[in-house]
Amino acid sequence: MPKSRVARLGTAPFVHALCLLALLVPLLSGCGVNSIPTYEEQAKAAWSQVENQYQRRADLIPNLVETVKGYAAQEKDVLTAVVEARAKATQVNVSADQLTDPAAVQKFQAAQDSLSGALSRLLVTVERYPDLKSNQNFLALQSQLEGTENRIAVARRDYIEAVRVYNTELKTIPGRWWASWFYPEAEPMQPFTATAGSSTPPTVDFGK
Repeated sequence: MPKSRVARLGTAPFVHALCLLALLVPLLSGCGVNSIPTYEEQAKAAWSQVENQYQRRADLIPNLVETVKGYAAQEKDVLTAVVEARAKATQVNVSADQLTDPAAVQKFQAAQDSLSGALSRLLVTVERYPDLKSNQNFLALQSQLEGTENRIAVARRDYIEAVRVYNTELKTIPGRWWASWFYPEAEPMQPFTATAGSSTPPTVDFGK
């Protein structure tokens, strides 16, 4: 048999396999084979927004503390608690790759909840100082803090929903099949857990 014919026969199965693959790829995509990485990326993007909003809050706190200190320096313990809680919260970071680690997410949440508690106690303390409550710089910080707390609540809600969608895909058919065949490394992500008062932003309305 001529070598050219042998070569053609040898490449025929390979060509057929490529054609079959080309036909299967659109079918697999239509069946949701890409859903797991898509939902995973959406959850990671939602987590990024959570971090951004918490960082926004952390950035506001130094100015808030300095403003309060100018009118209520005697509230040293409360002010120190806020500064220390902020320092701890900013030191605890969770990368997108750590979202499957319950301990890492819980540590992050605990640090942020601790800061929320310290911040709430500071805001309650402010009630004792009418002059501070009417200070324009403080009022501006108050407005920014209120908006940030609302953004945190929204970002947390969006992250929880994105994680729910992703985790559900891993547990249900056909997502469970795709995970076992194509994404064996995929693991459930950790949502925020409910803690006392975590669903309610700190009150920052001083009766303007």
